[in-house]
Amino acid sequence: MPSDIKKKILVGEDEHPMAQALTLKLSHAGFEVTNVANGEDVLRSLEAGHFDLVLLDLVMPKLDGFGVLARLKEKKDPTPVIVLSNLGQEEDAEKAKKLGARAYYIKSDTPIVNIVEHVKEFLSP
Repeated sequence: MPSDIKKKILVGEDEHPMAQALTLKLSHAGFEVTNVANGEDVLRSLEAGHFDLVLLDLVMPKLDGFGVLARLKEKKDPTPVIVLSNLGQEEDAEKAKKLGARAYYIKSDTPIVNIVEHVKEFLSP
């Protein structure tokens, strides 16, 4: 794949300031970012087009992140998902990983600059 093609990231995040900050930092790092604010829109976006990665909040309106992960698993959607949540319980992380999340970061403990670094590492060839 030519290096001039940007990797596409779908951000499912209902907190506007967090969504904006992620979009800004990821775009600045060279990614093409699409933002949606609820779980149903995450699924619709994935049906409508290809994404290299989904950054997914768990607490969202219409359909939460666990519901999104369960639907993606049902459909055998291969799009990798990294969870960004403020749910800090070990059970939440385990449940998300059982449903297919590749990684789980607690937003309040992980600076956005670190999230961008994790994304770069994850998507590097």
